[in-house]
Amino acid sequence: MIPANDSLIQRSTKPRLSVVVPCYNEDAVLPMLRPRLLSVLDSLGSVWEVLIVDDGSTDRTLDTAIAMHEEDSRFKIIALSRNFGHQAAISAGLHYSVGDVVAVLDADLQDPPEVLAECLNRWRDGYDVVYAIRKKRREGALLRASYAAFYRLLKAVADIKIPLDSGDFCVMDRQVVNALLAMPERNMFVRGMRAWSGFRQIGVAYERAARAAGATKYPFLSLVRLAVDGILSFSTLPLRVATLLGGATILLNMLVLMFVVVWRVLGFEFMGHTARELPGWAGGLSVTLLLGGVQLFILGVVGEYIARIYDEVKQRPRWIVRGVLGVSQPERRAE
Repeated sequence: MIPANDSLIQRSTKPRLSVVVPCYNEDAVLPMLRPRLLSVLDSLGSVWEVLIVDDGSTDRTLDTAIAMHEEDSRFKIIALSRNFGHQAAISAGLHYSVGDVVAVLDADLQDPPEVLAECLNRWRDGYDVVYAIRKKRREGALLRASYAAFYRLLKAVADIKIPLDSGDFCVMDRQVVNALLAMPERNMFVRGMRAWSGFRQIGVAYERAARAAGATKYPFLSLVRLAVDGILSFSTLPLRVATLLGGATILLNMLVLMFVVVWRVLGFEFMGHTARELPGWAGGLSVTLLLGGVQLFILGVVGEYIARIYDEVKQRPRWIVRGVLGVSQPERRAE
């Protein structure tokens, strides 16, 4: 029977902690991340590991990560065979993690490691997911506006409740991590999957800093693709909109055709011409263009869903591991 306070277990004061850090061309920032992580994690008094997931970097990220491991074996490495994307890299890190609690943290220091201590305190209070909420961002005005619009659009159309302005930065109980790993989809949107899983969740507000070094690995087009994945993975509203739009187009076409018939029979002038002066041109062209545009739009929406079905049916691995260093489950090569 579930206790009244909705807490099933007594949380450890010193849990094993895994920190998943996806990296793509982050050679410039990893030396800055290491001391801040050490300062925070050592102060917690827990057994911890940092899983650096090299997502097919083309710079010296992997070499830097290897040097970090040689200096401190608690920094462990998972090297993917190519760039599979940020969400797949997070999934690979979760797969290899062994902690009672697992944190996800970007390498660029926009998500400050110091927030982990507060997140762990909320986990000890009985929450299974503690996600970070960006109350202030340091990106450009256009990017900030795009993020704000995306999160509000996603909240409006999603079939589940996804917290506003929450990214992948979070702390999750092992039970939640296992639930995420059991989800088979290939087009991943981790923050949506995390919300879908249920459990007790709470947000912690923080100010998102600017990148400590290097260039963003999420240019505008990549953010658009991530937004599309998020919306199509957690909402069927675009399909319903396409259906309604198709019905509305049929109705509009019927009204246009009725008008053209009346215009032709009664012979009155419309926009300075009678129907006899423009035999079949205006009505036919307008109906053809309108109908063609709506059909292309509907086909595009349906095509996006079919493309995702195609990816799922192929059942290819979400990521492939080229090599590991220091992890406790080296036999896991793909997922």
